[in-house]
Amino acid sequence: MISKRFVIKRLLLLVPVLFGVATFVFAILHLSPGDPARVIAGQRASQEFVNQIRTELGLNDPIWVQYGRFLLEAAQFDFGESYQVQQGTPITEILRARLPVTLEMAVYGQLFGILMGIPTGLLAAIKQDSLSDHLTRVGALTGISIPIYWSGPLLILLFAQMLGMLPASGRIASEYSVDLVTGMITIDTLISGNFAAFQSAVRHMLLPSLVIGIYSMALISRMMRSSMLEVIRQDYMRTARAKGQGARITVMKHGFRNALIPVVTVIGIQFGSLLGGAVLTETVFGIGGIGTLLVQAIQVGDYPVVQGTVLTFAFLFTLVNLGVDITYSYLDPRIEQ
Repeated sequence: MISKRFVIKRLLLLVPVLFGVATFVFAILHLSPGDPARVIAGQRASQEFVNQIRTELGLNDPIWVQYGRFLLEAAQFDFGESYQVQQGTPITEILRARLPVTLEMAVYGQLFGILMGIPTGLLAAIKQDSLSDHLTRVGALTGISIPIYWSGPLLILLFAQMLGMLPASGRIASEYSVDLVTGMITIDTLISGNFAAFQSAVRHMLLPSLVIGIYSMALISRMMRSSMLEVIRQDYMRTARAKGQGARITVMKHGFRNALIPVVTVIGIQFGSLLGGAVLTETVFGIGGIGTLLVQAIQVGDYPVVQGTVLTFAFLFTLVNLGVDITYSYLDPRIEQ
């Protein structure tokens, strides 16, 4: 049973983290070279027009006034409007359209990694130094060693070009039109009841999720194996075996739960990294998620989009860590003490 006090304490700890991230983002963007007013006005605009834009944006105000205004608006999830990427469009509207794309890809990739990584790591630990253990270790090492910018094109070449089994890019075939409700195309096609479109969305999502999932699976598998090996050598495990309890029951009843704690840490960190590092996968598969949005905004100097995107990443990352802390508490109630 997870206590409310523990959850509230963890929620309160999120506040200084988000405050620090917001301050860091504000400082970095205001110390970096470039004039947002010049970016909006264009390189050929007159200085008078640039000054007018600076006044309208409040860029001539003292820095502490700008900082206070930024914090106040960020607390209300108001990040202003885009200068360049989608000029005049509120940042929250842009994020609402792009964020589900990245979330969908990251969730499916992480699910694949968990569902494949935990069983293979568990099997490798139980069957230590067997053929299955060696194969699992080689597979995990290969999965970690292959970068996404290489595995992505390789899978496209194999499954899309040579075998013709899966599409190479996009989120759904062009003949389907789906009303977006959640922004996650597989869920929206299910909600609309269009199963042909759902199949198309799933086929488009398989390769990107597989690319993300392979790396995640390798990491989880290695951590699960090493954690379970350490737990198996504990005295209470030997005592359970000495009392006549079967090996499978001993591992699953007494060892698995304790071995999961470091694995949960890896899953949490990995999921946060997937959200921030999805730009490579999105670029390879032509998917317009929040990762590519951030790169576009940095390239054209669209500061509000950069601020909104980074703060959204930070907010999601802290929520994931909150989930990890709560899972810790569930797996081992002593952590609450």
